[in-house]
Amino acid sequence: MLRFTLKRLAGLLVTLFAASFVIYSSVYVSPGSPESIIFGSRDPAPEVRAAVRHHLGLDQPFLTRYARWLGEVLHGDLGTSMVSQQKVTSVLGPPLAVTSALVAYAALLLIVAGVGLGLLSALRPGPLDALINLTMSVATAIPAFVACGVTVSVFAVSLGWFPSYGLADGVGGRLHSLTLPAVSLAIIASGLLARITRAGAREQLASDHVQTAVARGLSRPRLIRSHVLRNTAGPVISVAGLQIAGLLAGAVVVEQAFGLGGIGQVLLNSVQQKDFAVVQATCLLLVGAFVLINLVADLLVAALDPGLRRPVVA
Repeated sequence: MLRFTLKRLAGLLVTLFAASFVIYSSVYVSPGSPESIIFGSRDPAPEVRAAVRHHLGLDQPFLTRYARWLGEVLHGDLGTSMVSQQKVTSVLGPPLAVTSALVAYAALLLIVAGVGLGLLSALRPGPLDALINLTMSVATAIPAFVACGVTVSVFAVSLGWFPSYGLADGVGGRLHSLTLPAVSLAIIASGLLARITRAGAREQLASDHVQTAVARGLSRPRLIRSHVLRNTAGPVISVAGLQIAGLLAGAVVVEQAFGLGGIGQVLLNSVQQKDFAVVQATCLLLVGAFVLINLVADLLVAALDPGLRRPVVA
C-alpha cells in the first residue's frame, strides 16, 4: 500500500507541476499585460512603463519569472492582487470557504442520492426501477444553469422554502442558503452515479457467489452489505471521485446564479479585470483540489481491492 501511495503522490506532483506551467503561461499569452491594470486608460511615458515592468519583474525572461513564481507558491506565497493590492491568500480566503462548503454539501447529496437511488433501482425491478431510471436519465441531461432555474422557480419562488439569492449568516443560515445551490449542483452527477451503482449492483445480484449465498439462507441485509455493496464499491468510489471533483467546475455557474460570492465569482471577476495573480492562484487551487480528490478516491479503491496495488508481472 505504501508503494502504491507513493506512486500516486508522484503522479499528483507531476500533474500539478505541468498544470502550474500551463496556467502561468496561458495567462501571459492572453491579450493585455499586467502593468495595463495599474495604468488603466492612461498612457504613461515609456520610461514610467519600463520602470513598472522592472518593478513587477516583467522585463525578465519568461522561465525566470515562472521559476520565481513557482518558488513563491511552494513557500505559501500566492502573490499580490494588482487590483486590490491585497495578498491573494486574503482575497481567496472567504470565497474559498464558501465554495468548499457548497461542494461538500453537494458531494453529500450526490453520494446519498446516487448510491441510494441506484441501489433501490437494482433491488426493486419493475415500475419503481423504470421510474428511477427515467428520473436518472432526465437528471443526467439537465445543465447546471437549467437546474438552478428550476429549483429557484419551484422551491424559492412558488413554495418559498429557501432563499433564491445570497448567503445568510450563521451555520444554520448558511446551510439553509446553500441547500438549493447544492441540489442544483448535485443533480447531474447523482444521475450518473446512480446508473453506475445500479449496473454494478445488478451484476453482483446475478453473480454465482450471491446466488450461492441466497441458497445458503443468508439474510438479505447481510447479503447486500457483505456481497453487493462491498463488490460494487470500487467502481462506485472511482466514479464518485470524478463526479465530486467535477463539482468544482459546476460551482462556477451555480455560485453566479445564486450570488454566493464563492471562488467561481472571484475567478470570473479576476479574468475580466485581468488580475493575473488571482487568476493563476485560483486555477492552481482548483486543479490541486481536483487531483487531490481523485487521489483520495484511488487510495480508497486500492484499500478495498488489494489486487490493484500489486504490480502487473509479465
